[in-house]
Amino acid sequence: MSKETISTPLAPQAIGTYSQAVKVDNTVYLSGQIPLDPQTMQMVDGDIDLQIRRVFDNLKAVAEAAGGSLNDIVKLNVFLTDLSHFPIVNEIMAEYFHQPYPARAAIGVAALPKSADVEMDGILVLPNEYY
Repeated sequence: MSKETISTPLAPQAIGTYSQAVKVDNTVYLSGQIPLDPQTMQMVDGDIDLQIRRVFDNLKAVAEAAGGSLNDIVKLNVFLTDLSHFPIVNEIMAEYFHQPYPARAAIGVAALPKSADVEMDGILVLPNEYY
């Protein structure tokens, strides 16, 4: 088993004892991303749409740093402080992903780091030519 940490300046740097992602053979485990701007390390200003887009952009940057793309994600977890925002997640997700869509869970939580309204993590499997 080979284990490699993945890091990119195009996504927020880890704030603690974790990696942006860890690659084991052809599987990549993406850490949770919140709507932090990777340049400023500040939360994005704006409505939930902007926050969700920032999270997808952060996940995309880490997936690409690992040699994959969002469409290689096989499992996506979405954490929301307000589950009424889930239809917006679905709408925006359709802009970032193509069929077949990943398996997914949506979980309502009381709070997220830095008072974020949304966080997502996932697992991606790289095509054979990447590992």
